[in-house]
Amino acid sequence: MRIRIVDAFTDRPFAGNPAGVLLLDSFPDDAWLQNVAVEVNHAETAFAHPLPAGGEADWALRWFTPTTEVALCGHATLAAAHVLLTTGAHRGPVRFTTRSGVLVATPGDDGSITLDFPTAPLTPVAAPNGVAEALGAEPLATFDTGPNTGDLLIEVADERTVLGLAPDHKALARYSKRGIITTARAEDPSQGYDFVSRCFFPNVGIDEDPVTGSAHTALAPFWSERLGRTTLTGLQASPRSGLVRTELRGERTLLTGHAVTVVDGELLA
Repeated sequence: MRIRIVDAFTDRPFAGNPAGVLLLDSFPDDAWLQNVAVEVNHAETAFAHPLPAGGEADWALRWFTPTTEVALCGHATLAAAHVLLTTGAHRGPVRFTTRSGVLVATPGDDGSITLDFPTAPLTPVAAPNGVAEALGAEPLATFDTGPNTGDLLIEVADERTVLGLAPDHKALARYSKRGIITTARAEDPSQGYDFVSRCFFPNVGIDEDPVTGSAHTALAPFWSERLGRTTLTGLQASPRSGLVRTELRGERTLLTGHAVTVVDGELLA
């Protein structure tokens, strides 16, 4: 069985967010899927199998972290689409049926892939007691991102604050279902990005996610309102780092990035 490791939201190896990708004939039992995700030991492993022609989707898609299945994942969807398109397993836009509905991945002429995802419904909330201490920074604004991700979006003072965060991951786990998205306006937009973020997801076994596509379904409406533009670029400033181009279209958000396969091997189990 072929297994691939794909770095997503980057155009070079060893950057962006790595994801495992397996193309299957059907989904085996959940225990096997979870065991493979544990073995891969990246933030997400994507499992996909083809669907009969003529339906609303072309492939079924599921995502597992090393500890659990998740309802929405951007970088592993990008990785799965990249594998399908570069191996010839699929041509043209790919429609995936998932726990978050049908998601479409459309290839671009420049080698990029654009994901069509549901926009996160942002609800202002009071910053929970203790979250500033756990994060290591004072929140300026705090939002719940809705049921698909279950994150807490926290705006902090500036880009330097985001870059300097060294949170208490165990303490952060009590403040949201999945984790914490931190963000600030870019200090110098001439560097090619409009906002910066970092994402911490201890509740699903990921202390810091390198580049989180699903978080940008919340970051896009948040920054589009403040910056007055529907098309933006976000830098997720993890040690691996990556860029996500976003376009807000009401209830849908387009996420665009590149991907590169770095491992192509055989799973023997």
